[in-house]
Amino acid sequence: MAASDEVNLIDSKTVVPLNTWVLISTFKLSYNLLRRSDGTFNRHLAEYLDHGVFSFDVVIDRTTSLLSRVYRPAYASDQEGPVSVLDLEKPLDDEIVPVILFFHGGSFAHSSSNSKIYDTLCRRLVGACGGCVVVSVNYRRAPESPYPCAYDDGWTALNWVNSRTWLESKKDSKVLHNVALKAGEAGIDVLGNVLLNPMFGGEERTESEKRLDGKYFVTVRDRDWYWKAFLPEGEDREHPACNPFGARAKSLRGLRFPKSLVVVAGLDLIQDWQLVHLEKATIGFYLLPNNSYFHSVMDEIAAFVNAES
Repeated sequence: MAASDEVNLIDSKTVVPLNTWVLISTFKLSYNLLRRSDGTFNRHLAEYLDHGVFSFDVVIDRTTSLLSRVYRPAYASDQEGPVSVLDLEKPLDDEIVPVILFFHGGSFAHSSSNSKIYDTLCRRLVGACGGCVVVSVNYRRAPESPYPCAYDDGWTALNWVNSRTWLESKKDSKVLHNVALKAGEAGIDVLGNVLLNPMFGGEERTESEKRLDGKYFVTVRDRDWYWKAFLPEGEDREHPACNPFGARAKSLRGLRFPKSLVVVAGLDLIQDWQLVHLEKATIGFYLLPNNSYFHSVMDEIAAFVNAES
């Protein structure tokens, strides 16, 4: 199949509000400028374009400069004003709250914990999930740090959360398929696994890839570029990191894999690689709070995280 480099701007305008279309188009333009034809990524420009806000940042592995951004309720239950920075590492109160380990999107190459879209989402999750704690992992990105760096950072972050007494909780929610798989193998109990537009793929071109190529913001060649940047040199898209359900992937049968909530946008071209469908959403931009799908997704996540079993 001959993949396209062109995006159908007219069709793209029909599926989201105009202000959302402008924001997505800006993202698309900036990320296209960041990707180089030689397979490298303009990291310095990417960091310049990311505008974040102050939050509680912690370096959890100095050997890799791995940083996590911790979000927790701004007010303690027994205080009238905001807690200080020092108070943030005090143990949580007797209330059992979920701890969400969050891995931002960006196709393993762009965006960060500091990106406004994910910073805003994490702050929303704290409130939507009943005052939970969110730990957003600023994992290393490709192509400078290809597979398995992002997964290694996720595993390091999971162990760091489990080692913090002030993050003790009987209801932990871990977000990322590959980290959840490793947690199950290690016997670490987690409440669940939330997958927001999981980036799965394979060598086969699916019906949705053919039908939606370039139609709504993203092309097949976009996805191919990211996989080439992330996967080990010489590997194809049948690698288990890309196709976790393929012939080379580890079977989930018999493993203590947590229950999963999978959110899939109905106009995402890789939807056939995913498990469930959310009709009429486009790619991952239902995470922007200026559309109705955002609130539906947040309600689903809150119900899932706060479920008893």
